[in-house]
Amino acid sequence: MTRQPTAPAPSFGVDLITFFDPAYWGLADRAALAAYAAEQPAAFWHRVLDALCRTGIQQLELTFAPADHRTARAAFGSARGFADELTARGLALASGYFGDIEHATDITDVDVQKGILAEAERYAAFLAEAGGRHLVTGLPMRRNAPGGSGYEPVGLRAAEPVADLVNRVAAVTARHGVRMLLHTESHSMMWNGRDVDLMMLLTDAFTVGLCLDTGHVVLSGSDPVAVAARQLDRIGLVHWKDASGPFRGTPRIDDGIFDRHRDHFRPIGDGAVDWPALSALLNRRGFQECVLLELDAAPDPEAALTAARRYLESTVGAALPAFAPQAPDRMPASPPR
Repeated sequence: MTRQPTAPAPSFGVDLITFFDPAYWGLADRAALAAYAAEQPAAFWHRVLDALCRTGIQQLELTFAPADHRTARAAFGSARGFADELTARGLALASGYFGDIEHATDITDVDVQKGILAEAERYAAFLAEAGGRHLVTGLPMRRNAPGGSGYEPVGLRAAEPVADLVNRVAAVTARHGVRMLLHTESHSMMWNGRDVDLMMLLTDAFTVGLCLDTGHVVLSGSDPVAVAARQLDRIGLVHWKDASGPFRGTPRIDDGIFDRHRDHFRPIGDGAVDWPALSALLNRRGFQECVLLELDAAPDPEAALTAARRYLESTVGAALPAFAPQAPDRMPASPPR
């Protein structure tokens, strides 16, 4: 009797920024959390991975420290050791978030560019060895306009040097079989639908894809389903995140802007994203990646992840994108020269 192949089924993942609320750890602030993870990386990682197993999450995205590739290496000795720990728990690595472009002081500086390229090489090598498929990156934040009224325009002159660097970084990650995905981030150079269209136009379609963060697109005033429809062939991952509606006002962009975003995010199902429409659109495209949840710094991440997964299973159900281990956007490693 021939065994029929199992049909692909949805696989839930999470960006590990979901675990960044210090209260979950019984700590006072983010600095205390970072210090704890640096001193006891194995204890930090075991608690996170145990929680994922309890919530039905199967895949994960590395993010900023303390949930980054360096603390994972410190906890498990190597990328291979990290991968073995995930496998033993029935988990897998989907992707890693790369913040060096987003937080660079001046991306036109040659030394800054060299540093970004070197770190992207290290990160992509870790992801490839640990089974990851994508390097997700944010773009630089918009600049405050002189006089404090709004932001400087993001046009071709501003976008082209960023796109040039992205293409160079993507060429580096492609050598490891890892595809670079640009992330939609509130108040960054890639926030609304027009920004996405511009950066997708200026970057290489073979090596650069899109990580559509639905919640941030909602905050921009754009419709994430409409944005997805225009860029279906470039979407490598979706950050499944809900938000209340467009961000009101034009606050000054400073170190506190990311904290101000959080007031607008909502539990999945309580915001403005049309999840059934998004799922139907992705399925028509044949999208076969994990449903990657992102719930910024949830006070109770286990309860929040369980609720999000159950909401999507009950409202979207069989229409949720199926996951295939060899997803269409997986890139072959470049042959040695």
